[in-house]
Amino acid sequence: MILLEGSYLKIYIKERCIADIEKLTIQKQDRIGLVGRNGSGKTTLLEVLAGKRAPDEGSFSHKTQIELLPQLKQTDSHKSGGELTQDYIKASLARNPEILLADEPTTNLDTSHIEWLEKIMNRWQGAFILVSHDREFLDALCTKIWEIEDGKLKEYNGNYSDYKAQKEQELLQQKNAYEDYERTKSQLENALDMKVRKAERATKKPKNLSASEASITGAKPYFAKKEKKLLKTAKAIETRLEKLDKVEKIKDLPTIKMDLPNERAFKNRIVLRVTDTPGIIGDRTLWKPATFHIKGGDKLAIIGPNGSGKTTLLKKIMNQTEGFSVSPAMKIGYFSQNIDILNTNETILENVKSTSRQDETFVRTVLARLRFFREDVYKPVDVLSGGERVKVAFAKLFVSDINTLILDEPTNFLDIEAVEALEELLNDYEGTILFVSHDRRFIEKIATRLLLFEHREIKLFNGTYPEYKNYEPETERDAKEDQLLVIETKITEVLSRLSIEPSDALEKEFQELLQKKRELI
Repeated sequence: MILLEGSYLKIYIKERCIADIEKLTIQKQDRIGLVGRNGSGKTTLLEVLAGKRAPDEGSFSHKTQIELLPQLKQTDSHKSGGELTQDYIKASLARNPEILLADEPTTNLDTSHIEWLEKIMNRWQGAFILVSHDREFLDALCTKIWEIEDGKLKEYNGNYSDYKAQKEQELLQQKNAYEDYERTKSQLENALDMKVRKAERATKKPKNLSASEASITGAKPYFAKKEKKLLKTAKAIETRLEKLDKVEKIKDLPTIKMDLPNERAFKNRIVLRVTDTPGIIGDRTLWKPATFHIKGGDKLAIIGPNGSGKTTLLKKIMNQTEGFSVSPAMKIGYFSQNIDILNTNETILENVKSTSRQDETFVRTVLARLRFFREDVYKPVDVLSGGERVKVAFAKLFVSDINTLILDEPTNFLDIEAVEALEELLNDYEGTILFVSHDRRFIEKIATRLLLFEHREIKLFNGTYPEYKNYEPETERDAKEDQLLVIETKITEVLSRLSIEPSDALEKEFQELLQKKRELI
């Protein structure tokens, strides 16, 4: 059953057409994820579908209740951003619309509340369109993905991971098409060159033919006809070359290998030690005394509810507060969406080079990994979007004289493509990374260890995020059974030795083992 239908929709922002959509439909119980770069028109499209603004061309019709959950929430000094987001979600669902349009509904929510929202949306019976940069969220809820790119809307079946697999297949097909195009083009160019050279030779009199013989045999007219035929063939080849559909080459992202300061002194060595240190702000205890250490090269995700003290921990590390012992080899760069470090009057390249210890080739490589290609690096910062400025600020920090990145919610304000580009860069980084994030897929891709804030305690988990999710703590019964098995093995060993060489020491050890066994049973 069709709930909403649109035809020949065009939406403009000033003179730029951000959407040129021939047809779209929303069926009953559709679960659609809307993806695209920042500025591609996702929010504007939702406003049009919700009736908040009219399309500049085309029309759409619906006979159902539509609810828009907006991206920009009203401020409320008495509530946190997460609490306000939850209130908006509850109020929108309480109106029970047949179509819900949700623009970044996970904004300000911590992991536990994102999972809470997933459960609600999975049980909900209406249709919805979700704009989200949270790939795990899209995977859990969506059965279709709408991609908006260069104003065009394309539909893919499945969740976000299915969409990515289909995009990879498209890229492979484009790569094969490019190789076919280059091969055909090369063949045609070689054929054209050969025909032109033959035509040039056809105008010359053969070496073994005298002028009088050529006049008698009519060689000149013969070669003139041959030249004309060859040039005609060459022209046909040239026409085929002109009509050959050009295929763009897929950009191969360059690899990076950084020269990090103090690399030998910090790699795989303890660079940060926290010993029996509580987190106290004023009269409030954020966490009880905690003990843990971090090694050079660790990629540590710091996970916990909003307000549990994650950012406070980062600041204590940065300030080397009492109880936080930092190695002199550790050179820290801190990133918290602060784009004030950029000079808006300079270009991208000038900004990033200004504090870099790397050469320009490396700087350009990092910028290319963040999707700033070729002439892009000469754009002045003042014309960039917010998300682009965040990427430039990160690149500026990344290539500076540091070996440790401390990142506080680094994926905020970035679209999915930018987040995935950041992941690729961080995966290749050989320095230490400490980061706070609620993006589960980002944590899964980057972290090698986890620092968990739970019930005012800090716990270190030596493993990845998937390993943590599948981890089952050892129960007290399991522990006792393991101890019993060890003791019984030792008892068997001691009895064997007693039977061969009895001694008071062995007898004493045997009695102690029996006592331990009785205590455990």
